[in-house]
Amino acid sequence: MLRRLVLASAASAASLAVLSAGGPFAAAASGPLPVPVPLLSADDSLTITVERSGNPAADGTFRLECGPDRASGTHPRAQRACERLEELSADGRDPFAPVPQGRACTQQHGGPATAHIKGTWHGHRVDAHFARTNGCEIARWENLQPVLPLARS
Repeated sequence: MLRRLVLASAASAASLAVLSAGGPFAAAASGPLPVPVPLLSADDSLTITVERSGNPAADGTFRLECGPDRASGTHPRAQRACERLEELSADGRDPFAPVPQGRACTQQHGGPATAHIKGTWHGHRVDAHFARTNGCEIARWENLQPVLPLARS
């Protein structure tokens, strides 16, 4: 992948050199050059740490790598987790957003499970914490399944 990125950068630099040197397309270029579309899209990479979920197989630290047409890492349901994150990201939404301040939440306890998701998603840094401390937080956790595991109370 690094080799393709270097080649793509070299090709872009060569194209700019031809244009700035008055090459064959210089006369046609009036005004600013169009913004180039990236030749490669960066993969999204997340580290997910789950504790006290009630399922020892679901507890631990997992890597989730999501890219165009692929999912990988140590996450047990990588493909479905990447698909779910894409669904939750539709229309520019943030799948990791905290519960808005001031929102009324039922005072129920969903168990001791906690999770921490850190990394990059759609070019943005992620550093999100999850717990099942009230109805809103339980809903937030469950909305991310299977990124986060089904937790037992």
